Amino acid sequence: MSREIVARGRAPVVKYRDAAGRFHEGVLERVADEDLLGGVPVREFRWFKGRRFYSGWYWSATTGSLVAYESRLELARILLADFDSEVTAIAAQPFLLTGFDGDRQRNHVPDLLLCTVSGLVTVVDVKPRHRLDDPEVRAVFRWTERTVAARGWGFEVWSGADAVVLENVRFLAGYRRSHTVDNVLLPLALDAAHRSDTISEVEHALRSAASAVTARPVILHLLWTGVLVTDLSTPLTGCSRIWVGGEGAVR
Repeated sequence: MSREIVARGRAPVVKYRDAAGRFHEGVLERVADEDLLGGVPVREFRWFKGRRFYSGWYWSATTGSLVAYESRLELARILLADFDSEVTAIAAQPFLLTGFDGDRQRNHVPDLLLCTVSGLVTVVDVKPRHRLDDPEVRAVFRWTERTVAARGWGFEVWSGADAVVLENVRFLAGYRRSHTVDNVLLPLALDAAHRSDTISEVEHALRSAASAVTARPVILHLLWTGVLVTDLSTPLTGCSRIWVGGEGAVR
């Protein structure tokens, strides 16, 4: 079907899988965003001894489900998307895009598809920085950007983030599940944060209700959700300054 559509009208086509794993095809401009964001990866993942890349599944607090990744670099981008309070949907390897780049037909599977609260959909390709010098890689990305822009989507090439920021987000991700913290303490911690400057000060304010061992995961969960914010450009410690969300911290 995709070859017939492309040959007849040269319109870009997507092949994707729904949540049940069934394949579908359609012209890019006519396929609903939610169908692409709600499906499973268009290609099967394989694990075998000696494989060069590290693949796996990440449980996303944003989607409440597993998101596949094919490398540690992809996992890092998914972590940042999951941490971003503006992101409402994350799909991995969401579709196979087929279309013409001049007289050449191209086929490309983007790494991620993200949607934000504003409704903006962004196609993300994750690629190590040294691969960006490859002329063919650049050509594929230029074609992909032009093609999805015609649909009204954004396009991003991502090659990494500040190491300290990423490590902090990776650490906070350990506290992303609400059922792993004492939810009774959440409003108490938030109230204490209004009267405190650092993580340790919030813990101290909660000392009559909980030990530091119990209180700190609650504070870290609030940092993950964005209810509390801090400067993630420096390593997190008990002395890290915190703010109640929206009060000017660097995320």
